[in-house]
Amino acid sequence: MRPDDVLVEAGRLSADGKPYVLATVVRVERPASTRRGDRALVTPDGQLVGWIGGACSEPTVIREALRALEDGDPRLVRIGSGHSGGDAPHDIVVVESSCASEGTVEVLLEPARPRPLIAVVGESPAARTLVELARTIGWRTATGLDERADAVVVATMGRGDEAALSTALTSGAGYVGLVASTRRAAVVLGALREQGLGEDSIARVRSPAGLDLGPSSQEEIAVAVLAELVAWQHTRPRDVTQAVEAAVEAVDPVCGMTVAVAGAAATTVHEGVTYTFCHPGCKQRFEAEPDRYLGNVPR
Repeated sequence: MRPDDVLVEAGRLSADGKPYVLATVVRVERPASTRRGDRALVTPDGQLVGWIGGACSEPTVIREALRALEDGDPRLVRIGSGHSGGDAPHDIVVVESSCASEGTVEVLLEPARPRPLIAVVGESPAARTLVELARTIGWRTATGLDERADAVVVATMGRGDEAALSTALTSGAGYVGLVASTRRAAVVLGALREQGLGEDSIARVRSPAGLDLGPSSQEEIAVAVLAELVAWQHTRPRDVTQAVEAAVEAVDPVCGMTVAVAGAAATTVHEGVTYTFCHPGCKQRFEAEPDRYLGNVPR
């Protein structure tokens, strides 16, 4: 995959709301098998697509990319021989490579977590304005219910409120709001109770949705709802379960490199224990003489 193709794939993942890490080679000291500007994507399951160097770089890039995806912070990683980190600034992650090459590669890792997807139900001015505002701040939007939505706002102004809320409450949306007066909201929630919806579900409905601005126009209501959504987004726990699981690490017993278990280049099972390697060559050496390397495994 060419560097430009990597960017196209990154755009596709972003449009689909899927997280990834963009890895870009920004500095190279020969000998090295990569060039400045080479790129790759690392997904939460530890898969790398693209090119940022061979077996000397990939395990480290995957490991550090998963860490970046977990904490959300970009980082610059320098991979090279033992002397390559002597002049490194404090904010660069320096990793000593076990490869015979004396080259050095620096890779910028940029985690991309998907922007929230907000589903707005209704054709009211408040609904239309909310969609426009959400797009302005870079959120993904859907006009109508969407099972992938992180947040659902029902602004139908009395046209099918109960049905829309009932569906939204059975989805995985973390925020469900109803744009309605206090009196209208009480009627809608009462109808949901009569339909058999439990109190725990009904308690999830935020209504009136949005910050309390007092008497407001439809457009002002949209601003109030978006403000509440932004506050909710900044306080809700991020779902990085897959990245956390993928970030589990192991030490290659042959070369001593720390590698991410997910997406590892090679593994083998010896006496019921799984060992992870940075490169198939390390696996072959281990399988040929396992007793020689077992003492290198942390316990």
